[in-house]
Amino acid sequence: MSYAGTTFTLNTGAKIPGIGFGTWQDKEAQEDAVYEAIKAGYRHIDTARVYGTEPGVAAGVKKAGVPREDLFIVTKLWNNAHHPDDIEKQLDASLKDLNTDYVDLYLMHWPSAFARADELFPKDGDKTKTGDTDYVDTWHAMEKMQQKGKAKAIGISNFSKSEVERLISKANIKPAAHQMEMHPYLVQKSFADFHKQNDIHITHYSPFGNQNAIYSKGQEMGKLIDDPVLVEIGKKHQKSGAQVALAWGLAKGHTVIPKSKTPARIKANLEGDFKLDAEDVSKIDALDKKLRFNDPSGSFGYAFYSDLDGKSSQ
Repeated sequence: MSYAGTTFTLNTGAKIPGIGFGTWQDKEAQEDAVYEAIKAGYRHIDTARVYGTEPGVAAGVKKAGVPREDLFIVTKLWNNAHHPDDIEKQLDASLKDLNTDYVDLYLMHWPSAFARADELFPKDGDKTKTGDTDYVDTWHAMEKMQQKGKAKAIGISNFSKSEVERLISKANIKPAAHQMEMHPYLVQKSFADFHKQNDIHITHYSPFGNQNAIYSKGQEMGKLIDDPVLVEIGKKHQKSGAQVALAWGLAKGHTVIPKSKTPARIKANLEGDFKLDAEDVSKIDALDKKLRFNDPSGSFGYAFYSDLDGKSSQ
């Protein structure tokens, strides 16, 4: 058995697979990684304009030979193209690189706008680094992409609670999903409950925490997946700590998007022939350290997560 058939229902009525395949970083490796993932049974592929991995995703999909309608493809709008006049151009560029007529879910990657530019990141010392486009205006332009069928659903990523509340109050189309950092060291129970009450699906990125070298504090601690509680629960089910971390997200009704380049790990992350019981979930919830690995507030010039748990680890 595997999680390949596990799905959740978005507020649009569409089904989103419970496990997705993340493609952040290592763009040269993504064609083979996506091919291996699809071969293993993944049908949900997550990318973003800023990752530079959309062409690799397209190549991996083509190599795998799975019909487009059997896949759930997600990409994200980057901060340099938040102006309403730039949204369709940006999505069209993503669709071209992905070699598809539509994405299943299009996310606003961050609530923060950079100044309008062709470059993904403002140049050092650029006084017009931050843009003046309100994310509500960006959202209204994204709504048109759903109405045109270029995105089957639209959503957000990395928003605070107050930003989600404001967006809902102004939106014509409610976000279908919110992709955010969530793992056993950053549980965010009340925020998760808020999404459930508002029928907005949650996707966990960094479901194993993140010991990536760009996050300094992550280098100073052991890996989340080696936490004794996860290892102990894993032994009970004959699974790894990583598999337990994913099962915990799924037990909450959330989607999880692990990433790996290693075929054996890609396959292992999909092996879902077990379910955590309520006691397991409670033990994992108790691991909460309110520890957030990804907080670019300083470099982006924007105060992220102002009303959420999670001290930055940068």
